[in-house]
This record gives sequence, C-alpha cells and structure tokens, in this order.
Amino acid sequence: MEESNNSSEKGFLLLGFADEPQLERILFVIILLFYILNILGNTAIILVSCLATKLHTPMYFFLSNLSCVDICFATSVVPQLLVTMSKKKKKNMSYSGCVTQLYVAMGLGSSECILLAVMAYDRYAAVCRPLQYTTIMHPQFCASLASIAWLSGLITSLIQCSLTVQLPLCGHRKLDHIFCEVPVLIKLACVDTTFNEVELFVVSVIFLIVPVSLILVSYGFITKAVLRIKSAVGCQKAFGTCSSHLILYFQLFVVIIFYGTIIFMYLQPAKSGSKKQGKFVSLFYTTVTPVLNPIIYTLRNKDVKGSLRTLVIRNVLVSENI
Repeated sequence: MEESNNSSEKGFLLLGFADEPQLERILFVIILLFYILNILGNTAIILVSCLATKLHTPMYFFLSNLSCVDICFATSVVPQLLVTMSKKKKKNMSYSGCVTQLYVAMGLGSSECILLAVMAYDRYAAVCRPLQYTTIMHPQFCASLASIAWLSGLITSLIQCSLTVQLPLCGHRKLDHIFCEVPVLIKLACVDTTFNEVELFVVSVIFLIVPVSLILVSYGFITKAVLRIKSAVGCQKAFGTCSSHLILYFQLFVVIIFYGTIIFMYLQPAKSGSKKQGKFVSLFYTTVTPVLNPIIYTLRNKDVKGSLRTLVIRNVLVSENI
C-alpha cells in the first residue's frame, strides 16, 4: 500500500477483540477448538475420499476439494488470529503478512463460493437427471469445474488485492478487525474509494449473489423432482442421494449462513457497519462453517462411515501383522 506513514515498514496493529480481554480469552479457546476440529474433520474426508475406491465419484471429488479449501482458508486466518489474541500488547502484524493474508483468504473464499455452486449442480444432475448423470459429470468435466473454481477465485483475488494495496492509508495502523480483509482496509484509505467500492460490489455479486441464486434454484428443482416421485421406495432413494450432499435442507441452511455472512461484510457500504458486528460475522465464515461442512456432508452417510471403518480395520490388521 502507498502509505504516508511507512506502514509498509511498521505493519498493522490487528486489534481483534483487544477491547474485551475476558471475551478474547474465551474466544481464543473456542476458535482454537474449532480450528483443530476443522483440520481433523476435513483431513479425514480428504484421506477417505482418496483411499476408498468406493468414494471415487464426482460428489466426493468435489467434497475433497471443498475440504482442502476449508483447511487452507481457515489456516490463512486462524493461526495469525490466535497469535494476535495471545498477546496482551503489541498485537502487530507485518505489512507483507497482511497483504499475503489478504490475497490468500480472499482467493480461497471466492473459490469456495464457486465450488459450492458446482456441488449444487452435481446434486441437481444426480437427482433430476439420473440416467444422464455419468455422461454429464464425467471425470474431465469435473476436473474442469474444480479448476475453474480454484483459478477464478485466485485470479479475482489478485486483481482485487492489487487495487486495494494501492490505496494510501490515513496515518494510523490500527486494523480494527480479526484479519486483513478488503472492506476493512478500504475504511483506512484517506482518498475517495468509490471506484474500489463499486468494483468490490460487482465482484461480490458475481461470487456471492450469482452462486447462491444458482444453489437455491438447483435445490428448488431437486425438491420438485423428489415430490414428483410417487413410490415411497423411489422417494427414499432420491432423498438418500440428496442427503449425502446437504442432508437436504440442513446443509442448505449452513450454505446460506456461509454466503449470508460474507454478503453482510462485502455488500454493505465500506464506511458503514458495526466493527464489532463485522468481527463476529467474519468468525462465522472463517471458523464455524469450515467445521460444519465435514460434519453435515458425512452425517448419516453410510458410504463415508463404511469406508472409514474399512480403512481403520485394514490399518489395524496391517499393524498387527507387522
């Protein structure tokens, strides 16, 4: 950033919840616990999806990608946040660290927004077009969709961050937030940020409003398809397919929370909004939803549980033979 007061050398003061020490200590424990569960849960999904041949399907391919995004996204934010919260004074963050976090977190968050829409399309194809499903979701097409999700997020983040870091800051280095995020940095600028706000709004519509709209439409079609099934056995089978993705509406609810909290942060005027409220909202999509994803995607999922049980038993037998 082009800062008049050498912020590039001094870095930033990441305040977080420093104004409420007791709350900060409680949140430290909660955030640490959620982060550990995130790593364990999502790593387990990745390993099981890779090692269990039965799970080499489009749904688990995308689920592995989602787990990888969740781990990396949380890791780009949470460790630095925990280090900052553990300090009573000098809650500083280097300039280069802030810029790196800004790029990585926004890139991965944007990729997850696209990936969730891709997964919704996969479930739509599985339920509404079962006969053509294997033709539609062939491996090359799935790989292309996953690549688009990853690359679109990282490229967009590069553009957005390049525009943000060029803003000159207004003297102080206090970042009253839990991590380096575009809307928060725009508030520190001492020039007219109308262009940046409009550009951020357009990007947010593309990566937030469009994907969540497609998800809602796809699950509307899924619901309609399920309700059309007259046979109880057929209905149960269809809902079983859906539940492995969302279980059906509970996971949709969590997906909406993910998009809703990000929309709250990115689709409001940069100069408005409660700072404390913004901090708690950011905790949801950086800490909470990455933990909920592995739980709700595998809850009552016999394929995952069976594969995990088989892998554990196989490892136990191998270790005993050794």
